[in-house]
Amino acid sequence: MSRQQIITLAVTVKNLLCDTRTFTNLSDISRIPYAMRLDFRPLTMLFRSVLLLFWLIGADALAQGVRNIEGCSIRRGTFCVDMNLYGADLQSANLANSQFTRSVLSKANLTAANLNEANLSSTQLREANLSQASLVKTNARGARFNDALLVDANLQSAILQNADLSGANLTRAVLTSADLTNARLDGAILDHANIQRANMRAANLRGASLIDTNLQGVNFTGANLTDADLTGANLDQTIFNMTHTNGCKGCP
Repeated sequence: MSRQQIITLAVTVKNLLCDTRTFTNLSDISRIPYAMRLDFRPLTMLFRSVLLLFWLIGADALAQGVRNIEGCSIRRGTFCVDMNLYGADLQSANLANSQFTRSVLSKANLTAANLNEANLSSTQLREANLSQASLVKTNARGARFNDALLVDANLQSAILQNADLSGANLTRAVLTSADLTNARLDGAILDHANIQRANMRAANLRGASLIDTNLQGVNFTGANLTDADLTGANLDQTIFNMTHTNGCKGCP
């Protein structure tokens, strides 16, 4: 149902509820035998209750800013599995706790969107704009963020195992305690990002830029940092066991 249809429904039902001639004026049924009136009143109350329910549903939908894109209801906790939302405008949308498994969100505008604890596993987000978006504790296993914009995004404690973020721009992004095991970040930009205590075991950061990045306590065991740039990065308690560092700037 479109936003305009919801508005029309809400206004219509509200007008019906406020209309004193909609089964509410007993003078209209004064000619009905008393015994029949006793049976009629419960029906009147039931009818008014149903109308009120529809009106509340419409009002709640409006309050949440519910809208429909390609059959997907855009709201908190929505279920949009296997959906095609290519290029959709979802700027500032509240999609926390939503399911987008295996959906296509490539080139979508998700600027400042709330995707906290959402399920984005195996979702396509190529060249999507997620700048300033919140993805705290989001499950993005196997998701593809190739060349996506994640500037100032918050991915704290996000699950990004086997995710593809190659070429993505994560400048000033927050990735503290995120799980990036076996993730692809080759050519990614992570300058000035906060990646404290993140798990980057076996991650591919070949040619990635991590200038002035906070890498305190990050686990790079088995990771590939070939030709990466860690100039000015905080490497306090950072783990480099069996890490490939050929041509890496700033690596120990």
